[in-house]
Amino acid sequence: MPTKEAAPIESAIILARGHRVILASDLAGIYRVETRVLNQAVKRNSEKFPEDFMFRLTRKEAEALAYSRSQSVMLKRGQNIKYLPYVFTEHGAIMVAQETFWAATPGIFKTPMIMYGR
Repeated sequence: MPTKEAAPIESAIILARGHRVILASDLAGIYRVETRVLNQAVKRNSEKFPEDFMFRLTRKEAEALAYSRSQSVMLKRGQNIKYLPYVFTEHGAIMVAQETFWAATPGIFKTPMIMYGR
């Protein structure tokens, strides 16, 4: 049975290219860091993030996602997505915790397992 903490995380998981993934911005929120900080940490450790752990959405996927999410994150008419977002699979989310934020936030390591229903 999901906990109250897991419910909001579960709602952040989306289906992209046949994988259950979470946006980098949502994962950054879980770790309480800015998205750019998470992206920089991942880029510094890029060899540890193969495509089955993390990938970038295409413009079409990103626009469809922006359209399907709540109005608070929808693009206004005429706006474009400046950067295509990264998404992380379950293994990628765990790798982010293990390789980039484990030293700073050891209690958060279990969060990715919670969000994927384990």
